[in-house]
Amino acid sequence: MFAGSTIVFDLDGTLIDTAPDLTGALNQVLLSEGRESVAEADVRHMVGQGALMLIRRGMAATGAAVSEEDLPRLLNVFLEYYGANIAVNSAPFPQVREVLDFLRRQGATLTVCTNKPRALSVPLFEALDLADYFRVIVGGDCLPTRKPDPAHLLTTIARAGGEAGRAVMIGDSFADIDAAKAASVPSVAVSFGYSMKPVAELGADRVIDDFADLPEMLRELLGAGPSVAIQS
Repeated sequence: MFAGSTIVFDLDGTLIDTAPDLTGALNQVLLSEGRESVAEADVRHMVGQGALMLIRRGMAATGAAVSEEDLPRLLNVFLEYYGANIAVNSAPFPQVREVLDFLRRQGATLTVCTNKPRALSVPLFEALDLADYFRVIVGGDCLPTRKPDPAHLLTTIARAGGEAGRAVMIGDSFADIDAAKAASVPSVAVSFGYSMKPVAELGADRVIDDFADLPEMLRELLGAGPSVAIQS
């Protein structure tokens, strides 16, 4: 059904609920600076443009904004802690594994385009036994640009041997949807991710509340045959 198509996924907030472990790493940074910790519910609206932006937002939310000179040091604190605790409480969202299995059986090429460094993305996927699903994983450290720059998305598609005209981007934030728009690639936004504004305002071609609805949205966007559904 999806043979010849390239399905591109964001990672944080789309495939995997990483907020618990990202919160732990951010709070390690904040505590090292004598700041108050932040709640996981707040961190869910800070994620989306990489660790540096998360640190900036966390510092701004707990006092004075961080200086650019301090950022490299704080990033090292974050990465050291996160790398050692990358899959303590993170887990795939409901139905993710079942949907990936279905799409792979239907001939889709599955890929990941994430602003998370590849050096962290691959170990996370491996820890959760998800790495083998994806033809390519292009992180925020793989190219000179990253989402919302369309080059990040288009390079991911090209490295998988796909074509933009037979690809779909699935994500949870403006970085994902804006990259898709700029690349002329249709998009699906998930409502359960980490968007800083209502998902309905992102401008995605489709919005889903349940990952099990993804195959039907892909069918509509790709014109891929009869109606399909994954039971929740």
